[in-house]
Amino acid sequence: MRQFGLIGYPLSHSFSKKFFSDKFIAENILDAQYELYPIEKIEQFPDLVKSLPNLVGINVTIPYKEKVMQYLDHLSDVVAETGACNCIHHVEGKLTGYNTDVIGFEKSLLKKLNSTHQKALVLGTGGAAKAVFYVLRKLGIEYLVVSRNGGGTALSYQELNVKILDEYTLIINTTPLGMHPHVEAAPDIPYEFISSKHYLFDLVYNPAKTVFLTKGEKQGAAIENGADMLIDQAEASWEIWNQRV
Repeated sequence: MRQFGLIGYPLSHSFSKKFFSDKFIAENILDAQYELYPIEKIEQFPDLVKSLPNLVGINVTIPYKEKVMQYLDHLSDVVAETGACNCIHHVEGKLTGYNTDVIGFEKSLLKKLNSTHQKALVLGTGGAAKAVFYVLRKLGIEYLVVSRNGGGTALSYQELNVKILDEYTLIINTTPLGMHPHVEAAPDIPYEFISSKHYLFDLVYNPAKTVFLTKGEKQGAAIENGADMLIDQAEASWEIWNQRV
């Protein structure tokens, strides 16, 4: 039985297990199993791999997309550039890291992107944000990073004003703010300056419409959540795990 799974902490509300279990049933895949592996510390990862002799593939989520890289034997070009890994292929004792968040985010973002969205605000600086930075650079979209404390080239939330919001019409939330069970939370941006020319993208998928998206929609903005991105990155992971090497 080929073994697949997800590492992260905590994993109580993971999409991945249900997605892959349903996929295996729908496509009559009888030789595969997908499990959740909540590890409290990334240092537990090598022992986990050793304990799974039939391991083929692992997905990686918060908070280990960056920390897991130290245990990999090879990195894809995208992982090397982004500094974040969410997909690992285990072949002949070697671990190779990939970033399928990049694939999922780009496909999902393009659905509602138009010519007015030439500049972006990226909320957050974690592993998921690095996939977003990569795609924005690829698409030629200028961006500013917004973090809690600002500093360096990043802005703080308190620095956002009408002038910035008028110029930066694509706003991408890469933080877990608003994710179940803390559904009342939202990035502290001045929503009153959002308009119909804006596009708000939230990497959070549960709930389907976060406070961030709800407030943007009330101002007339186009909105998109992370559900399709998640499906696309999962399918890309499956393709990587089943490639002939």
